[in-house]
Amino acid sequence: MFASPLIEDVVLRPLEPWRAEEFLAHQERAREHIRPWVGPSFMATDLESARAVLQRYADRWAQDSGGIWGIWDGWRLVGGVMFVSFDATLGQCEVGCWLEPDAEGRGLVSRAVTTLIDWAVLERGVARVEWHTNARNERSLAVARRLGFSLDGPRSSGRSASAGGREDDMQVWSVLADDWRARR
Repeated sequence: MFASPLIEDVVLRPLEPWRAEEFLAHQERAREHIRPWVGPSFMATDLESARAVLQRYADRWAQDSGGIWGIWDGWRLVGGVMFVSFDATLGQCEVGCWLEPDAEGRGLVSRAVTTLIDWAVLERGVARVEWHTNARNERSLAVARRLGFSLDGPRSSGRSASAGGREDDMQVWSVLADDWRARR
């Protein structure tokens, strides 16, 4: 098993299906905070659905089309990052994140996403990394800017499942591999 240190006592490691109970407990703590920003299929309501979410990402990892990693502060799961999609053949991927409110403001998401992008660009040769976010999610927009992503434009305007069915604009941000390497 691997763990990648982010800051003192905080590590990034695979969030595997056998961690479903821990993932569910984490989601109970974070539910109201992250609900406006994540899709309903990500929100677990019981142990079975928590295992299903993690299994879906484990299957994507096995198929080389996605993956999910948790951020642990000590022994407590406080958030995570994922490849929402990953296609080495096309040379593109989408990264995403979530975090409990108590863990915000420490740069954990920026560090964790950097780890994923470094691997995608430097190890797998991905040419373009995307970041999709709700236009009202100021914290997500700040991470995209901080990491050097550029706004491509709106993805859609209309009803958003993660926004509880209200109208919200979604934005697509991206960074190209050459720009990423130049910043690193």
